[in-house]
Amino acid sequence: MRSYLIILLLLFSTVSLHGQTAREISDKAADVMELSSMEMVSTLKIYDQKGRVRVREIATATRKFGDVSKTMIKFLSPADVKGTAMLVYDYENEADDMWIYLPALRKTRRIVSQERGKSFMGSEFTNADMSKPDMDDFTYKKLSKETYEGKLCWKIESLCKNEDIADEHGFSKRISWIEENTLLVYRIEFYDSYGELHKVQYIKDYKKQANGKHFAFYMEKENVQNGRKSVMTVNKFQSSSAMKEGAFAPAMLNK
Repeated sequence: MRSYLIILLLLFSTVSLHGQTAREISDKAADVMELSSMEMVSTLKIYDQKGRVRVREIATATRKFGDVSKTMIKFLSPADVKGTAMLVYDYENEADDMWIYLPALRKTRRIVSQERGKSFMGSEFTNADMSKPDMDDFTYKKLSKETYEGKLCWKIESLCKNEDIADEHGFSKRISWIEENTLLVYRIEFYDSYGELHKVQYIKDYKKQANGKHFAFYMEKENVQNGRKSVMTVNKFQSSSAMKEGAFAPAMLNK
């Protein structure tokens, strides 16, 4: 009797797994990688089409207060970008707020929605990449299953619901390779407004944290249309932050 029950449970879990919608898979993939608190120091390398590289060192801190995740990003080096800072308020049920401080102008300004799909500090990453996307901005579709670097993955298409959303995110649709067992995302293709492949993002070196969440220590985004790419690697990381809420304020961007 016991073995019969085990077989039934296995069958049920298999049906449940394969019965998931594209949206459910995408939601779970986002949840697997969502940390409510962390601090890190990372290196951003920006390569042009000739392979020449510019290197930036960045400090990032994130902490959730109520239903708002607040992220402070500060450039540590080199001298020409040192002191540049960005602040992101990522809300659960409304549009995010973003601010940037530029030391050369000694001025903090809000990043408007039309700028969120633009380049993050000259890299192939965008300002929108610095916050969690609103899952309701897209419609979702299962395309197929495919083995990617030895991992069986769902290929999930996320299509922007309208042109305004596409402008805000900087792409019309994306296709994500989500590993079936872990729900970790290993590759994302981004398509422009003409439906042409624009950028490919590679995500590697996931490390599981004490709370069970995963964090990627390597991200690369390649622009296949102009030959440029950007690579972000994590040098120091802790899956918590003791920063007070007052430190995550626009007035603190120039501190």
